[in-house]
Amino acid sequence: MRGLVIALLALVLVSADSSYLLPQLLNNASHAQKPEPLLWQASLLGSEEAQQRLVKLAAADKNAFWLEKLVSLRQPEAAWALYQLDKDATNSERLLRLAARGGVADAQLAYAMASEDMEARENWLIRAARQHHAPAQAALADLYLLNQSVDKARPWLEKTADAYPQSAFQLGRMLFEEGDMKGGVKLLQRAAINHHVMAKRLLDIIKEYEIQTPQSVAFTPWSQKQYCAQKIQMFATSLSSIERGSQLYEAFVKDERLRDLPICMQTPIWLSQDSVECSSDWKQTGRMGCDIRQLEKPVESTRATHIVLVGDAGKANVNNGIMYLDLSDSYSVLVHELAHFAGFVDEYPLPVEIARQYCAGEKAPNLIVDGKITYQPLATVMQWLALDKTVDIALSRTCNTVGARAYKPSRQITFMEHHDSGVIPDIYIDLWKTQLSTPEAQRPVFMNFFQHFHYAGDQQRAEKWLDRYNDFNEPADMPAE
Repeated sequence: MRGLVIALLALVLVSADSSYLLPQLLNNASHAQKPEPLLWQASLLGSEEAQQRLVKLAAADKNAFWLEKLVSLRQPEAAWALYQLDKDATNSERLLRLAARGGVADAQLAYAMASEDMEARENWLIRAARQHHAPAQAALADLYLLNQSVDKARPWLEKTADAYPQSAFQLGRMLFEEGDMKGGVKLLQRAAINHHVMAKRLLDIIKEYEIQTPQSVAFTPWSQKQYCAQKIQMFATSLSSIERGSQLYEAFVKDERLRDLPICMQTPIWLSQDSVECSSDWKQTGRMGCDIRQLEKPVESTRATHIVLVGDAGKANVNNGIMYLDLSDSYSVLVHELAHFAGFVDEYPLPVEIARQYCAGEKAPNLIVDGKITYQPLATVMQWLALDKTVDIALSRTCNTVGARAYKPSRQITFMEHHDSGVIPDIYIDLWKTQLSTPEAQRPVFMNFFQHFHYAGDQQRAEKWLDRYNDFNEPADMPAE
């Protein structure tokens, strides 16, 4: 019993001594030349103030010794400071996790960006953003925009637009697309002043292009070349898509490879956003498509034979005389699809249904297949030899899905196999010219309108566009070379 009383008295004395010692330690540390040992003793006694002061000193001096001591107490700010000293250390991931879980916003941002799990990344960014951590708020907005979650991104863009040019740019573009053009331009200007290149670009586009209704589109002379076998008009219905269309058009005008082809392209036309109904999965085809009824008047006004629709999202494709592109499509995709306008076929494995069509004899300028005795079609072989007696007839992957052997007129990986290869052999340019001189080898947009109105039961308009299609197929008087 006596021993128990003595132990209790000792505990009381220690407690009393600790409560007395802690303020004294903190006070002495404030006046000491080397305060770290005193702050460490106070930290061991549970003083958060001492831990914070010691972290600050050790981090400023890059003193790993005291930081490691504090990490042993699971102090999150110390873990973050130690992590920053050597991010490649063997224990760096443990330090980062300790700091993030301890509520250090900078660590939560770093931990989020290091995660490959998008759900985990979002959760950690949210935790940091809720601590009013502006970099995490901006990163969270970018993550939501990347995943097309515009509504989730918006509040974080609004919080960071003043501090971050990228947020001002994104919010400005969003407001402009929603119809608040004045507010959108103001934010884009704010981003541009802070050297945001894309914001400057969009402001230039807004000045250069006018939003039109389909009914207001007027004729502009096709003056680029003496003879235009194809007159291509590009359309866009948003600020982002008209900017992309403008880039594509400028690249086409500068492309020396295509300069001798009788293809003419006009400056893109910016139609109002509700002018054309489009979808990235048109009629559940997995491809971009649009209801082209509202394009009848613009096509008639511009006298285009082929059109390009640039949308915000969707898989690039050509359907008769309409090409669909989205914001991610590069200029090399446009060139690849232009070749489809002239009847060229892909040189990568085609889907089975399309492969059956081409590999059973449908003519394409860059495709032949094995026949019973020789290559088929023989006329295509003769055409290749007439253009180049030493032409390399090489295997093509076009018909792989149906087990047929196909061939192309080049051993190179051309732009019809990989669009970004940029390789257009001379014989392909010659074949392209020949195709363009043969109207029946092409399908202008008139066929699209005919099919649309025919299936809609509007036979009067269908017949009008069928007549236009037949007129297109009439032999044209080409200028002398």
